[in-house]
Amino acid sequence: MMERMYIPMASPYVTFNREQWSALRASTPLTISDNELSLLQGLNEKMSMTEVSDIYLPLSRLLNLYVGGTQELYQATHTFLGNQDGKVPFIIGIAGSVAVGKSTTARILQTLLSRWPNHPKVDLVTTDGFLYPNKVLEDRGIMKRKGFPESYDLRRFINFLSDVKSGLPEVKAPVYSHLVYDIVPDEWQTVRQPDILIVEGLNVLQPPRGEENDARISEVIVSDFFDFTIYVHAEEKHILKWYVERFKLLRQTAFSDPSSYFKRYASLSDEEATEVATGIWTEINGANLRQNILPTRVRAQLILDKGQDHMIQSVKLRKL
Repeated sequence: MMERMYIPMASPYVTFNREQWSALRASTPLTISDNELSLLQGLNEKMSMTEVSDIYLPLSRLLNLYVGGTQELYQATHTFLGNQDGKVPFIIGIAGSVAVGKSTTARILQTLLSRWPNHPKVDLVTTDGFLYPNKVLEDRGIMKRKGFPESYDLRRFINFLSDVKSGLPEVKAPVYSHLVYDIVPDEWQTVRQPDILIVEGLNVLQPPRGEENDARISEVIVSDFFDFTIYVHAEEKHILKWYVERFKLLRQTAFSDPSSYFKRYASLSDEEATEVATGIWTEINGANLRQNILPTRVRAQLILDKGQDHMIQSVKLRKL
């Protein structure tokens, strides 16, 4: 019997190692200080200036080129149509697991992108504000599925993105408090026609709720509003380690606040904290990663692949 010939599938991405990606910085200046970086990094992330120079400066240069091209196309279209509507923000979506460092990535990019002269106003919104309030989650019996796709008010989130992309002068987003672990009543973040809006969250790259390749689906989804998408990736064993480390550090910070939702964890020993954090990961965050978040990685235009030390090992950029 003739053996079948194995034909490797071509990747839709171009992969760069650190050295190759760093070279794409070209002459992009470093516009962030050590003090700023210390304020931008996560609780248990030790981000170095080398990481900013090697990874985030080339990425800010790439995004600046994308934004500039979009701005030129927008202006050309409006010249052709003969109208002068309000500007439309360039929207960047950043996805990834709990504790993988996507919030730090979002904050660093916000800072770097705001230093480019053609788009100085860069806003950042997290999807936490579009979670249903705890009361709704409890009524629906999905409190332990907080962060899963069904725990978000998707209609409200899509209306927000639609209003931003329509160029409305002011659009309000709900505010979420990690301290009380709930939506803050009557508190809002107002987005006022930024040049760039960064949207960071677990499930921002989710496909339609039916079969992804079903041609009958015409549902509007969150990623329809994005001009560029990034996925921050690491192996689950590394993310779990970071999650447990962060949980332990929070005992001396947020958990020790009397108003904290998690104040019952403040007095746990290291062994108890490890056990509790691992249990939460297994039941909630790890399950969400495997079932919902990781499968969306292939939908991103750029993937930042982290090693066990939180440093980016490679960058994958989707081919045009």
